[in-house]
Amino acid sequence: MLIAHIALPVPLYQLYDYRLTQPAEVGMRVKVPFGKRDAIGVIVSIDQQTDVPIECLKDISEIIDNEPLFTPAVWQLLKWAVSYYHFPIGEVIFHAMPVLLRQGKQASKTEIKQWQLTELGKNCDLKSLSRSYKQQLLLTSLKNNTFSENDFSANIFHQLEKKQLIKQVSVTPDTVEWQSHFSTNPTSIRLNEEQTKAIASVNQQNQQFNVFLLEGITGSGKTEVYLNILSDILSAGKQALILVPEIGLTPQTIKRFKQRFNAPIDILHSGLTDKQRFEVWLRSRSGENAIVVGTRSALFTPFKHLGMIIIDEEHDNSYKQQEGWRYHARDLAIIRAKIENIPIILGSATPSLETLNNAQNQKYQLLQLTQRAGDASLAQQSILDIRGLVLCAGLSQPLIDQIKKHLSNNNQVMLFLNRRGFSPSIICHDCGWIAECPRCDMPYTYHQKQHKLICHYCDTPRALPHQCPKCGSTHLIPIGFGTEQLEKQLEILFPNIKISRIDRDTVSKKGALDNYLKEIQQGGAHILVGTQILAKGHHFPDVTLVGIVDVDGALFSSDFRATERFAQIYTQVSGRAGREAKTGEVILQTYHPDHPLLNVLLSKGYQEFAKFTLQERRQTHLPPFSYQVMIRAADRNNHHAPNFLQQIHDWLKSLDNHRLWQLGPMPSNHPKKAGYYRWQLLLQHTHRQQLQQILDQLIISIDKWGETSKVRWSIDVDPIDN
Repeated sequence: MLIAHIALPVPLYQLYDYRLTQPAEVGMRVKVPFGKRDAIGVIVSIDQQTDVPIECLKDISEIIDNEPLFTPAVWQLLKWAVSYYHFPIGEVIFHAMPVLLRQGKQASKTEIKQWQLTELGKNCDLKSLSRSYKQQLLLTSLKNNTFSENDFSANIFHQLEKKQLIKQVSVTPDTVEWQSHFSTNPTSIRLNEEQTKAIASVNQQNQQFNVFLLEGITGSGKTEVYLNILSDILSAGKQALILVPEIGLTPQTIKRFKQRFNAPIDILHSGLTDKQRFEVWLRSRSGENAIVVGTRSALFTPFKHLGMIIIDEEHDNSYKQQEGWRYHARDLAIIRAKIENIPIILGSATPSLETLNNAQNQKYQLLQLTQRAGDASLAQQSILDIRGLVLCAGLSQPLIDQIKKHLSNNNQVMLFLNRRGFSPSIICHDCGWIAECPRCDMPYTYHQKQHKLICHYCDTPRALPHQCPKCGSTHLIPIGFGTEQLEKQLEILFPNIKISRIDRDTVSKKGALDNYLKEIQQGGAHILVGTQILAKGHHFPDVTLVGIVDVDGALFSSDFRATERFAQIYTQVSGRAGREAKTGEVILQTYHPDHPLLNVLLSKGYQEFAKFTLQERRQTHLPPFSYQVMIRAADRNNHHAPNFLQQIHDWLKSLDNHRLWQLGPMPSNHPKKAGYYRWQLLLQHTHRQQLQQILDQLIISIDKWGETSKVRWSIDVDPIDN
């Protein structure tokens, strides 16, 4: 008797055994009885072994697929990910499927209804329809293959069907073949020597696995390098996967891809319907698209002939999943490229320190672009000491004067403030009461335009109170400032200048960001206000001044990665200035003008900062010179979670492994969220493989503890937030 070991989408570290009475293969979906319901599962292995008596096993109800759902490369990737990230296999496999496949939809193109001529219709004399011109026209177009269903009303079809001249049949759409029609449109852009060298290096080695780090300063023409490299890949009839941090933030890049290549390009992002995502999945698997551009989950898309993967802005934290299965798309993409034996390019102006370290150790090939493309030159950078200065919504008078100067020359100004809303808190001026979210114990952010308080941790909104609930005072005042308040102040200072605020609140509607970008591209005096959305990949040729309003909080964070993130954001934001022939200027307001990080960044740049910080990490044995795992637990009474983590701490301590270091249990940086109290235990080890083996043993033990069922817990391998 054959036994199928099946993964189900449940948060448990186990497979479920069922009797297999029909032909099936590993990787196929099946329908099985599970408790009082039927569930969709995926066959992980087939053999004759089971720990359960055969007579107690149930039969598989239905084999859904005719062939394995996943390509061999994607299946191997998922199995590797389960082992490395220590996450339940069922949830990993189902995460990699479009929603409609999780629900049991057939993994094939949906048949479409099509009108065809009957034998009677083929032999029909058109003169017999002379009294009905529309019917005659429809029959003629069907005979000449010039038919378009939209040109005729439903009544015309039904009349001809009644006369048995046409019939409606179900057909499977043909597979679209693009390779024979592929071409690259010419461009007037001239490559510089560094770009030409980078393209040649990749093209000479594009038939096997290689990891290339394309480190190019902002405005150095990385996208043009991608386009030239992809031309070779697509000309060979192969497909390409381009991962980007956020689809909505890179419309200019996508537009350039579509302008350059006469080939089908699909975009995968959260704004698509389930049906649209499924259709892209099908086209990729059958080889009908040339390029797929998508966010992190696009990594699991199956391809018929995948030839290259590109990770744009590889340093971006958006590639790390922060809920559920906490995988890193960049790291998994490298594993996939290795399995597929294809090249992968990691592109960034500010590579992560882990990536730079791998390049220094010659695991990755480093390709550098140190010059700005075309006639653009690097912007002048300066620190503005705001100690003792009067600030209006965060703006000092010297910065306001510089804004006036640049606007008077009909140029554009960008102001960066990574804080949404009008103000980060509301306080009672009489008694000091602060409006806090009861589910998170954190201050509400005041959004004046919506006239609401919104918790930025759990997204819970509430109406702005008319009076203080503690003392009854109506004197409630906003404390601090965000992009909304900054925009309002600028409208007062510059009443005749166009102002665009670009943050999550203003670009959430479909097409909103595109509309803002079109307005900006029209040129003329314009002020752009926004969060890090403005820092990611946009090309603003008329921006000549970038003002960084308030980043001091990042200089004194308890997270050892905070300085790296600050350096990346600063470099990316400052790179928006002076991207073409116009000279650019960057002004950073700070209360700490002598801070060593600021001075290294401004005087020596990101490369020197990275070199210094890597030395610092080596001396303190921090990643990438050690390996970390964060174990998190949450409960509603603030009792079970710390007890659970303490039990893990004690179990690990009993191993007496001197290379294993533990920090905690301790409350998380944000100790309460959505009603749950959150705790964490940080593990650090000098050997990755040994740490993985410890986790394997730990999970087996955790499964037996009574405290486990009382908490929500997760394992985060290679965490990016401490």
